[in-house]
Amino acid sequence: MISELSKLRNIGISAHIDSGKTTLTERILFYTKRIHAIHDVKGKDGVGAKMDSMDLERERGITIQSAATHCFWNGHQINVIDTPGHVDFTIEVERAMRVLDGAILVLCAVAGVQSQSLTVDRQMRRYGVPRIAFVNKCDRAGANPLRVRAQLREKLNLNPVLLQLPIGLEDKFEGVVDLIAMKSYRFEGANGEKIIVGEIPAEMADEVKTAREEMLDALSMYSDELTEAILEERVTEELLQKAIRDATVKLQIVPVMMGSAYKNKAVQVLLDGVTRYLPTPADITNKAVDLDKDEAEVVLSSDSEKPLVMLAFKLEDGRFGQLTYLRVYQGNLARGGEITNTRTGKRHKVGRLVRMHADEMEDIDSAGAGDIVAMFGIDCNSGDTFTDGTLSVAMTSMHVPEPVISLTVTPKDNKAQANMSKALRRFTKEDPTFRVGADPESGETIIQGMGELHLDVYIERMKREYAAEVVTSPPRVAYRETITRRVDFNYTHKKQTGGSGQYGKVGGFIEPWTEAPFRFDDQVVGGAIPREFIPAVEKGFVSMLAKGQLIGAPVTGVSVTLNDGAAHAVDSSDIAFQEAARGAWRETYPKAGPQILEPLMKVACEGPSEYQGGIVGILMQRRGIIVGSTEADGFCRVEAEVPLSDMFGFSTVLRSATQGKAEFTMEFSRYAPLPAALGEELIKKYREEQAKKAK
Repeated sequence: MISELSKLRNIGISAHIDSGKTTLTERILFYTKRIHAIHDVKGKDGVGAKMDSMDLERERGITIQSAATHCFWNGHQINVIDTPGHVDFTIEVERAMRVLDGAILVLCAVAGVQSQSLTVDRQMRRYGVPRIAFVNKCDRAGANPLRVRAQLREKLNLNPVLLQLPIGLEDKFEGVVDLIAMKSYRFEGANGEKIIVGEIPAEMADEVKTAREEMLDALSMYSDELTEAILEERVTEELLQKAIRDATVKLQIVPVMMGSAYKNKAVQVLLDGVTRYLPTPADITNKAVDLDKDEAEVVLSSDSEKPLVMLAFKLEDGRFGQLTYLRVYQGNLARGGEITNTRTGKRHKVGRLVRMHADEMEDIDSAGAGDIVAMFGIDCNSGDTFTDGTLSVAMTSMHVPEPVISLTVTPKDNKAQANMSKALRRFTKEDPTFRVGADPESGETIIQGMGELHLDVYIERMKREYAAEVVTSPPRVAYRETITRRVDFNYTHKKQTGGSGQYGKVGGFIEPWTEAPFRFDDQVVGGAIPREFIPAVEKGFVSMLAKGQLIGAPVTGVSVTLNDGAAHAVDSSDIAFQEAARGAWRETYPKAGPQILEPLMKVACEGPSEYQGGIVGILMQRRGIIVGSTEADGFCRVEAEVPLSDMFGFSTVLRSATQGKAEFTMEFSRYAPLPAALGEELIKKYREEQAKKAK
């Protein structure tokens, strides 16, 4: 079933976690007859919201994974992707925005533009996605849609154009006045399915007149045709709708609509707005790069007759194997046909082709340009481009943010070890922001993600879906040891074992060295140590750098100068001189003023200027040294050097201190001496651990 382009809309529903987005999506599915009963978001009724199909989503009352569905409204097909509202699952929003043509930005009438609203807006701008702003929860105490409209302009630098006014607010909210049709809409019936169209309330006449004039002024900036019609007083609904649609598609305005999803008011009018003002696939210019022509830009056409080009934007491990979500940009995808992965060059046969409805599937025979579908049996990565083999092009990849938090995970037993490995392989394939690695020093498995909730969910999924019980702890900080003063050594290794023994004597000094982790300087003259044994001496010293005597950390910043020694004609050997070097190190190291070094991270925090003081404060609380700060366009950037050991849990504290509006990046800067008091604690802990192992 190939969709008619002019009647197709691909939209995302994105919002902050507290905006009532899931409630809105549930109403949209109900009014478009995709579901026949409205269920509670948190699943208290035992069913839960249709688009939150995971048990974890229903228990926590939040969206964790984006879910796709499709519905029909007034003869238009709408492909919907419902995205998570929590910032930890931002990759789900990112990949949805990559493939969508339009979006509904859901805002709370009380809280207005919140932290995730800023992140979602940046993602929409990155992919040039036109959007309608829907101000939800107009029935709540403190609701003020006009203040939210002002915040869209001030905080997001958008050009919001009000298309409606509320009839009453808070517990008196009844419906909306449409400034285009100049009619009132009230909603009655058990689920608001009965729409009562009437005249504008008399007490609102002046307010409506002013708001309509503002709307006409704003729209006339982008439509000469409308400007003429206003001057000649022949403005029609059709002319207004065309002006709104054209300006929305060109990202010149953001239409603002309002209602209350929970109270079943104005959702149907919002659906009318989606079909009238958001673009069809044909309205959007999609581009790929030609792999045969030095990645020259290729403009794709939303034409089902042209060669096939589609993008795999999301993977799931389903009941029947890997489920690959696809957006068809050009051409026709048919069951039984052959497709080529342009990254690997592999050809695949299209087996089962489905259209998704949350966790349910509807089998289809074909999909055309603009469609969002899914298929089984294709082994690929998220972001792979598929063609019919006649083109060698690739779609531009999506932006993947860097992880900001990490944990070590240790399986409880051997069974959990095998299951944990399976789970981690699947999760890393599905989610590009979830990373797995091993600590090269401790050998521990480290998982990284976008926040504590993000990692929390994956740990819970390991337990539920893979029966993998794991113990988590912050990863061990990669401390180093070094020396602070020069000390001479003169050490003789002598061992007699009957027959030939071992003999090696080394003399020289060790000293701090800042230019490299280790330097070996051979200054032996006169053959005191035969040349063939010099490499063995160096090897012996190098072997001692792996584990210092304070806390067992690697030793760095040391220079060893060898200037004297002696050898025995029979008993000297490579082994003897290696042992002599090790003995000299053990004897000398404690006298050289050893100290612990800790890794300092270069941390850059960005957020609204109003939180600059708070950001600086929490960095300094973590022993941070501020190295610079800049401010521009209402945003600030604070750079600091902070010890890695104090950065655990930082993302949560930063979000709390800035209402989730600040972000940070972190990279290794250098090693610096650890304060003596902290060093003593580490040494004490290390000795206790060694004593336990000795028992």
